[in-house]
Amino acid sequence: MKAAESMIFAADEPVPPHRIGEIFAEVTGRMQPDIATVEAHVRALNQEYQSTGRPLVIHEWSGGYRITTRPEMSPFVKALVVGEQETSLSRSLLETLAVLAYRQPVTRPEVDFVRGVNSDYAIRKLLDLGLADVKGRSESLGRPLLYGTTDRFLEQFGLNTLEDLPTLREIEDLLDDPNFDEERSQLLQLDTEKEITDRETAKEVLSEAREMVQKGELDADDFIDNEEASDEVSSSEEGVEAENETPEDAGDRADGNVTADGVPSDVESGDRESA
Repeated sequence: MKAAESMIFAADEPVPPHRIGEIFAEVTGRMQPDIATVEAHVRALNQEYQSTGRPLVIHEWSGGYRITTRPEMSPFVKALVVGEQETSLSRSLLETLAVLAYRQPVTRPEVDFVRGVNSDYAIRKLLDLGLADVKGRSESLGRPLLYGTTDRFLEQFGLNTLEDLPTLREIEDLLDDPNFDEERSQLLQLDTEKEITDRETAKEVLSEAREMVQKGELDADDFIDNEEASDEVSSSEEGVEAENETPEDAGDRADGNVTADGVPSDVESGDRESA
């Protein structure tokens, strides 16, 4: 039991039970314990942690074991690591990751269809973060690449297998829970504030990149990456504008009473410029 605990504690990633058995047999020269025996030792460790009030718990994530602190200890751990850079996922990355997780293996055009926008930049970013990977090629015309999630995705989201993902019914029940309304409103407010900041940052980066290309300080291929990121920002802005449009505005636009810029259609061209 101590050997299993030490291996789980020292590992940088989840340790599968069969690997624990292999290492135990290799080091001691004794018979390799089976998976059931290793699982029993881990359960005993968790029971000991709980009975003695230890702040630790062993989780089974991504097919292996990982030792962590208990949720109630998170304020102290956060205070310890405050100041360290934290990587967060934007809404576009989370949307793309959700499509990959629930519909994998999936092609990029299929992801684009579900999201309604180009997802090339988001998929490449998820590949760079190690949350997505290429799973093969589709048999459809052109044999496009198939994408799916990785073991790192399972570990980062606290899942053991993809079967642990919440079902649509579970998500609907959560959204209908009155206790979730306040938390949801807070999350939406934070998300909106972050989107505004992300859009402003992306515009500044794109402007600087253009100047660097003109001066010859930036390669054109790197500039294309910034342009693709800007396309997602523009798509997000259009979605926000559509969400903020009132039913009256939408009705007037559909009837031809106003132009695309919101000016009444019966205003003369000269007056429209003044407007």
